[in-house]
Amino acid sequence: MIDRRIKFRHIQCFVEIVRQQSMKRAAERLHLTQPAISKTLKELEEIIGAALLVRNRAGVALTRQGEVFLHFAEMSVAALQQGLDGVEQLGRGDRATLSVGALPSVAARLMPDVAREFAELAPETTLRITDGPHAYLIDQLRRGNLDLVIGRLGPPDTMKGISFTQLYNEYVEFVVRCGHPLLNDPDMRRIGEWTVIFPPEASAIRSLVERVLIAHGVGDIPHRIESVSGAFGRNYARKSDAIWIISAGVVANEIAEGSLVRLPFDNAITSGPVGLMARPDGQSTPEEQVFRVAINNVVAKLPA
Repeated sequence: MIDRRIKFRHIQCFVEIVRQQSMKRAAERLHLTQPAISKTLKELEEIIGAALLVRNRAGVALTRQGEVFLHFAEMSVAALQQGLDGVEQLGRGDRATLSVGALPSVAARLMPDVAREFAELAPETTLRITDGPHAYLIDQLRRGNLDLVIGRLGPPDTMKGISFTQLYNEYVEFVVRCGHPLLNDPDMRRIGEWTVIFPPEASAIRSLVERVLIAHGVGDIPHRIESVSGAFGRNYARKSDAIWIISAGVVANEIAEGSLVRLPFDNAITSGPVGLMARPDGQSTPEEQVFRVAINNVVAKLPA
């Protein structure tokens, strides 16, 4: 049971101190005096029975207990703000909209569950999902047409001015239809004997695929189609002898169902981080904060 001595002002002060990295700036943001905000933090620490913050030359730093508590404190503040905004929007008769870009692997594997979770947490918000290649979605994020993007970390030159919060790691897979001739004698050096569906230049996984091919001595691939389209790849690979090179999340369901088969190649060096990308140009909206809660809830349930 939650200790009834904990009030919203305690949570709000703690979260704002961490965000501002300063007791003075947090007090100014909350229109309080510095002694008042210090007293509120001290009350919270006494109720919890642990120090949450320590002061240093840079301002303040979280203790281990503070790191644990911060996650849930931010969720509480975000959820309450979302509720208040929801009541206000209902009174005005309008709805908030959150625009999220999802790379193909995330759109197929993660977004259906995230959308359901978000709908439960924020039923008054319209979620608008756009899928596409990495370069396109990052450009839309920079232009302000998207609020967030979920997908693989791109090359350094594409990530300038973009914040990235890692969620999990993902591999690139080589998949084929059931009964494909290469399944009888799997050898990555032979993939050039068939058509290969290859990630295009602008995709986040292109450099990883090129690296693994070089590492395994794979030469030129004379017959290839460049695409990260999940719809095209699924249909083409199932109806032909093509080899599809794609992020694991795109084909996770097909592999589980048995409609596509993973070639047993060593793909360890294709592992890369998948995360949440945003413009670091200000505080998150309540809708973005709740979306972060939704996606963290879903990721926590993913198999290790």
